[in-house]
Amino acid sequence: MTQITRRGFVTAAGSLAALAMAADTSAGAAAAPARRRSGREFRGMWLACVANRDWPSETGLSADEQRAELLDHLDAAVARRLNTVVLQVRPTADALWPSPHEPWSQWLTGVQGRDPGWDPLGTAVREAHARGLELHAWFNPYRVATHSDPTRLSARHPARLNPGWVVPYGGKLYYNPGLPEVRAFVQDAMFDAVARYDIDAVHWDDYFYPYPVAGQYFDDDAAYEEHGAGFPGRAAWRRNNIDLLVREMAERIRSTRTGVRFGISPFGVWRNAGTDPLGSDTTAGVETYDDLYADTRTWVREGWIDYVVPQLYWHIGHPAADYATLVPWWDDVARGSGVDLYIGEALYKAGDPAQPDAWQDPAELSRHLTLAADRPEVRGHCFFSAKEVTTDRIGAMARVVADHYPTRVRAPR
Repeated sequence: MTQITRRGFVTAAGSLAALAMAADTSAGAAAAPARRRSGREFRGMWLACVANRDWPSETGLSADEQRAELLDHLDAAVARRLNTVVLQVRPTADALWPSPHEPWSQWLTGVQGRDPGWDPLGTAVREAHARGLELHAWFNPYRVATHSDPTRLSARHPARLNPGWVVPYGGKLYYNPGLPEVRAFVQDAMFDAVARYDIDAVHWDDYFYPYPVAGQYFDDDAAYEEHGAGFPGRAAWRRNNIDLLVREMAERIRSTRTGVRFGISPFGVWRNAGTDPLGSDTTAGVETYDDLYADTRTWVREGWIDYVVPQLYWHIGHPAADYATLVPWWDDVARGSGVDLYIGEALYKAGDPAQPDAWQDPAELSRHLTLAADRPEVRGHCFFSAKEVTTDRIGAMARVVADHYPTRVRAPR
């Protein structure tokens, strides 16, 4: 029987590996898709640190306890036959390494700026590679805080030293993407990790301009007045700000660190077809192009990034955003671009009683991979997130392993 610690982690990789091996002989294995993947394939998991979502399990643990939990997560990835860990290392304009630009993350010690007594990113890179895993460093470019009180930031936080950079919105603090000095600073802050560590990729998620909040206004009036001349409107200017961040970071990585890839994991709907004939046959309430000012389709079509992981966090048959509709749409976008397409999977929904009936079926996630296997541009999947990879509430992850991951493989390069 698998042994679980007080924080819910498997205490030995062998225990979880035994579960995965046992799954191969389950009834699910008989339902394996006829066409197995060959060669390289992306099999990743996100390891989120913000609000102690996955790791550390709580603030204030000792360095040894934090390190042990991190290694448990890496061992779980190996046992599930994954090959990539996407570790959140800059969740809220802070750092999980000794950065000269930003303070130590509060999610480590509970106090922003307090040295945890070890180097989490350096350890993660070394230990991941020792296990045959890639380590993708996950950065959030513009989120400053999950609250709206600047005085709660550490005294030397750049956002406190440069209050004109910050916009409060929806109960949170954000750097203003419309300021060139902000764009330069956040690139410097992120690139410090690229320059100092043997990471395999830079990874961003879906947070650019913030998700819309009813009744709230993102006040970038002064920045638009100063820098928005020549654009047909504020929306076009905002999209250009994000385009510049993507292009400049891509060029900087490629010109400095050969072999380090650049990937982005956007919200899964670029635009609905009702808004734009190039969009997907969906009716999602959020469209990245219009609401987050992130022209994700262009980033792929122009080859500005190396891989894209759209977060397709809906079940097959969802009325507004059907997984079975969005996978072919993204497959078409990626075709001929040279950009690898991996699909972001909502493992966290499996077995959650608040989710629709489809997510109560342990086979739902496996069906996603079966459906995606027929799309030639799809080269893998990434699971949100690490906690569920280990705990596997209803056995959905074990079913994926049994049906689709008979052996370990290397990630695409």
